[in-house]
Amino acid sequence: MAHPLLAQVPAHVNVTPADAAKRRTVAWHGFSAELVQYTGHAPFEYHYQAPAHLFIACDRAVRVDGETKVDGLPPSQLRDLGRRMCFIPSGVQFAGSFVPRVLPRVAYFYVPIDALIIDPELQLEHGDLAPLLFCEDAGLWAIAAKLTALIERPEAATRLYVETLSMLLALELARLQRGVPTVMQASRGGLSGWQQRIVCHYIEDNLAQDISLAELARLVRLSPAYFSHAFKQSLGISPHRYQLRQRIEYAKTLLADPQRPVVEIALACGFGYVSNFTATFRKLTGTTPTQFRRGFD
Repeated sequence: MAHPLLAQVPAHVNVTPADAAKRRTVAWHGFSAELVQYTGHAPFEYHYQAPAHLFIACDRAVRVDGETKVDGLPPSQLRDLGRRMCFIPSGVQFAGSFVPRVLPRVAYFYVPIDALIIDPELQLEHGDLAPLLFCEDAGLWAIAAKLTALIERPEAATRLYVETLSMLLALELARLQRGVPTVMQASRGGLSGWQQRIVCHYIEDNLAQDISLAELARLVRLSPAYFSHAFKQSLGISPHRYQLRQRIEYAKTLLADPQRPVVEIALACGFGYVSNFTATFRKLTGTTPTQFRRGFD
C-alpha cells in the first residue's frame, strides 16, 4: 500500500550517463525529494536549472577530478564533498563533472517557490535568495539528515513531521542567507492558555487525521514558524511529538479490547503502517502493542 504522503515524481537533476545513478524518489506536501546513489567508477556529469529551488545534502563523495559551477559563484574543484550542502535558487544553473574516488550518496530536495515557508519577520524575499555551494553547518545538516531518513523510511513521514522539518530547513537557510537568528534561536514567549487549549484539543479530537502545521497555526492566528517554537516552549515538546504521544495514549485504550485487530487500531490512531505504529509504540512505552495487550489478561 502506498503511503498517503508519497508519490513517484520525475527526477530533476540530470545525470549523464543516466545509468550512473540509482534513485529513490518521493513527493511530500509542498516539495519532492530523491536519494541518489551513484554507481560505477566512470566519470559523469550533472546539470540542473528549473523553477523549483534545489537543496542538496551530500552524505559522502570524493572525486579525483572535476568541478562544480553555479551561476554567480566561482567554480569549485573541492575534492571531498562529504557532509557538504548546496542551495540552488530557482532559475539558477548548477552543473559539474565528477571523476569518483568514493561514490556519491546524495539527497536532492526540490522546493517550489510558493512552498518555501519563511517567517515574514526574517524579511527575506525569494528574490533575495543567493546560491550556497558546499557549505558546512551543523544545524542545517541535522535537519537534512532527518529528511533524508524519511526518504528511506517513508512510513515515518507524517504530514506534521515533514512540514515541521521543511519549515526548520527554510529557517536555517534564511539564517545562512542573512546571518540573523532563526525563530527557534530568538527569545520569544510561548502560547497563551487559550491557545494551548485550542491546539491540544484539536490534535486530540483529530488523532486519525493528517494535520498540517499551517492548520494548527491558523487556529491560534500565528505563523507556522512562530507557532512551532511557541508550542515547544510551552509544552516542552514539538507539535509532532505531542501528536504521537496522544495517538499512543489513545491506542492504549483501544488495545484493552482483545477483539480489535492491531491493524485497525493503528489506522484509528493515524498510522498508515502497522510497522510504524509498533515502532512508535515501543519507543514511547518500552513495549510492543501486543505485549501491552497481554497485560490486560
